[in-house]
Amino acid sequence: MESKNKIALVTGGSRGLGKNAALKIAAKGINVIVTYQSKKDEAENTVEEIKKLGVKAAALQLNVADSTTFESFFKEIKSVLQSTFDADKFDFLVNNAGIGHHAAFAETKEEDFDNLVNIHFKGPFFLTQKALEILNDGGGIINISSGLARFSLPGSSAYGAMKGAMEVLTRYQAKELGAKGIRSNIIAPGAIETDFSGGAVRDNERLNKMIASQTALGRVGLPDDIGGAVAFLCTEEAKWINAQRIEISGGMFL
Repeated sequence: MESKNKIALVTGGSRGLGKNAALKIAAKGINVIVTYQSKKDEAENTVEEIKKLGVKAAALQLNVADSTTFESFFKEIKSVLQSTFDADKFDFLVNNAGIGHHAAFAETKEEDFDNLVNIHFKGPFFLTQKALEILNDGGGIINISSGLARFSLPGSSAYGAMKGAMEVLTRYQAKELGAKGIRSNIIAPGAIETDFSGGAVRDNERLNKMIASQTALGRVGLPDDIGGAVAFLCTEEAKWINAQRIEISGGMFL
């Protein structure tokens, strides 16, 4: 199957890292479905940008925190696959949607913890499970971790722990889905200048300089540093990469 007939589903693909990944995937000739939680206009603008790259695209609403909606979401996906892409299945799932959270371990509230579990672990776990029915054999899963699962910065205990869980899950997915030729890998961005966590890395000059000073390449990351690696994992060139954690941090805290 040629890449132009392949389809990637990118959750949280209307902005930030997800948008950059969606555009880089589209530049490889792969059709893209993006999801958004609330900002439909942003998602529709992203779809138009993707289409300008010569592929098909669509946007659907999804709240990854609410797994009870996944069944109806995949009914919508099946309908859109038929109407927009003339397909029954898709090829790549990028579990990108997420939120930031910053609180000391001793001060982390249970409701915030539960929300992080739902968005960063339970959501991707069961969304991927439901996707298996319409994920093509020989396809791929790309999960998102964080440098914070490798090194520890105060205030990220809950978030970092969820990402650590996703790293273990990625290996299990690779092991159990290998019979279908489905690969599962996880990327771990370092600190990136986006609106994530209220734009802290982008807008806090002291934090930005501290991270840059601890990064081998001497700066913090940009969204454009990440998307290409996600897109690469959706290509034939990456067909033998499986069960890997790929950190994309410019060499942070070495």
